[in-house]
Amino acid sequence: MTRLLDETARGVYIISATPFTDTGELDLDSTDRLIDFYLEHGVDGITILGVMGEAPKLSAQESLTFAERVLKRVRDRVPVIVGASNPGNRNLKSFVGKVMDLGAAGVMVAPVAGLKTEEQIEGYMAGVVRELGDDVPIVLQDYPQLTNVYMSASLIDRMFAQWPSLKVLKHEESPGLRKISRLRASEAKGTRRRISILVGNSAMHLPQELRRGVDGANTGVAYPEMLVEVCRRFFAGDAEGAEDLYDIYLPIIRHEQQPGIGLAIRKEILRRRGVIKSACLRAPGAVLDADDHKELDGLMARLERKLAAFGGAGADRVRRRSAG
Repeated sequence: MTRLLDETARGVYIISATPFTDTGELDLDSTDRLIDFYLEHGVDGITILGVMGEAPKLSAQESLTFAERVLKRVRDRVPVIVGASNPGNRNLKSFVGKVMDLGAAGVMVAPVAGLKTEEQIEGYMAGVVRELGDDVPIVLQDYPQLTNVYMSASLIDRMFAQWPSLKVLKHEESPGLRKISRLRASEAKGTRRRISILVGNSAMHLPQELRRGVDGANTGVAYPEMLVEVCRRFFAGDAEGAEDLYDIYLPIIRHEQQPGIGLAIRKEILRRRGVIKSACLRAPGAVLDADDHKELDGLMARLERKLAAFGGAGADRVRRRSAG
């Protein structure tokens, strides 16, 4: 039986890519390999049909087909969150009902683009919660760089206090470290219950976010073993060791995070690692040129050299996963 998402969500909830063939069709065989890859690398959960999953480029039927394939492959071994943002509440409700019936643990929703005031944002989320009902766990995505919707810490506090079905905040505002501290301070004062906070933004500030009190990562870098091991070390009390390992991966994390071309780089790394057959993005999407490939050659080789020289508990495990 599916374990529904709740406020105890912790660790690495990887954001999955959506594999396509070279001609842009869904590649379900690569989907199976990708899900196996994530599970073998120790993720605590998987999110599909997010920004990294190119969700707006899929038809409604393709989204359901992909969700069903992933959920069947996972077989309730970890929670699966399904991105479900939709400007129409009727469409949102229909899609969410179907993926929850398929075994999703919850859904991720971002406020629709164009909302300007806190009253508008709160009103929109009230309608979403009302449509989905109290039994559907919701991840509230706070990603103003994409949506242009800015939610203050006090607004987030109010919404999580009002609606128990909001379980997790996906925090992606940047810079956003102070916001994390304000949210945790509200909990310490008893303003509302403690919630799970998972962070995105390609893990660009993960060590600092962990120190501020987040529960883990909800992002999609092509080296999930790094996210898993950094979080494992941090939660075991080795914050310095976690950051030392993170530093080794930082050049390639930064390279993956480039606007416009970052997803193409990430998919190419997954292709090179033998996980997906094609690095194709659905049009419109970036395509790497010869110089991009040469840069990636150097960064991946450099990472392997640095990992080979890295010592400490868990280093062998990380190297094996990177090599695999």
